[in-house]
Amino acid sequence: MQNINGQLSEEKVFKDPVHRYIHVRDTLIWELIGTREFQRLRRIRQLGTTFFTFHGAEHSRFNHSLGVYEIMRRIIEVFQGRPHWDNNERLLCLSAALLHDVGHGPFSHSFEKVFNTDHEEWTREIILGETEINQVLRKMGEDFPQKVADVIEKTYSNKLVVSLISSQIDADRMDYLQRDAYFTGVSYGHFDMERILRVMRPMEDQAVIKQSGMHAVEDYIMSRYQMYWQVYFHPVTRSAEVILSKILMRTKHLYEAGYEFKQEPVHFYSLFNEKKSIEDYLRLDEAIILYYFQIWQEEDDRILRDLCGRFLNRRLFKYVEFNPNLQMKEWPILYQLFHEAGIDPEYYLVVDSSSDLPYDFYRPGEEEERLPIHLQMPNGKIRELSRESDVVEAISGKKRTDHKLYFPFDFLEDETENATIKQKIKAILFK
Repeated sequence: MQNINGQLSEEKVFKDPVHRYIHVRDTLIWELIGTREFQRLRRIRQLGTTFFTFHGAEHSRFNHSLGVYEIMRRIIEVFQGRPHWDNNERLLCLSAALLHDVGHGPFSHSFEKVFNTDHEEWTREIILGETEINQVLRKMGEDFPQKVADVIEKTYSNKLVVSLISSQIDADRMDYLQRDAYFTGVSYGHFDMERILRVMRPMEDQAVIKQSGMHAVEDYIMSRYQMYWQVYFHPVTRSAEVILSKILMRTKHLYEAGYEFKQEPVHFYSLFNEKKSIEDYLRLDEAIILYYFQIWQEEDDRILRDLCGRFLNRRLFKYVEFNPNLQMKEWPILYQLFHEAGIDPEYYLVVDSSSDLPYDFYRPGEEEERLPIHLQMPNGKIRELSRESDVVEAISGKKRTDHKLYFPFDFLEDETENATIKQKIKAILFK
């Protein structure tokens, strides 16, 4: 091997089911892949609880991170020698693409909600803290870790570089849509990525798409729309997430109440006490979480025992459509009836909402400004995508929200106790 800024003596390849091969030629990238923090991503699933719904969805954030790196590598090949592209940014782009998800925790989004933590903040901590990743990045220069963190945080001065990893059409989205479609076995997430990459062009602030590639981009946006509603927001997956969240909430509540666990949750202590260290965080992966769930099936606490058994053995909550804005009067009635039936509504009656905006045009002043996709017309002028595409215009700016009410139907079916109350509950839920 040569120095960290150089090339490997021989190219390394990863066989990949989505991109066929992932090519690594840079010493820097190869060393980053070998760090303990990056290898930890093998033990974190990309799609959290989705494997309960689509049994093939066992792929990891390690798979995805390599895929984002590979797409970024191919984009850079297309950009080489073109105006507005500075090849000095190449290793920065590749590093940011590889490391953009390194801060994800186990079952990420449920985990973050309960413990009030953020994977983006942890990504920054891992890149800038006392870690193997930081040591490798600093071989490129003392300021290089900060540059990588800035790209991922979208604060880096070169907006073109930021857009390649964080925009409405970027390396991250292009990988996860195809990868998640492949591993879930659905047909929605497929689009002609090769075509999109061929017609991407660097501009001052973002990559644009040649107008001749517009239909490939339409396909990409529709595949994203379908994946969100058919896969990411699938109600069965959300049921598993609800139970997972409630297990973590119950554990935290019991700890704060002084409950004596048969298996002490030592890996959670720093999160419970809000004294979060990188070392403690990196020790948490999905194998550790599932180990605790397995053990907690034997705890004295009835709720924790039940919820862990449900999660591990896929005895999920049933769901009905429930819009809290339109059914506000029913909520307190149901809550009270659950109490009377001896079913704790804090853990067994849950409204879960999902929403997505498939594509948005520029809205200045909004809290999260979305950089729209721009087309480069044959005359060189730039046009925003929804002004040229009827398909995209039809869904632009249209936020769709879905509400479900989750509950343990098996508890309601068991009428050996509180039969009359349970019948009242079912009458409301299934009217």
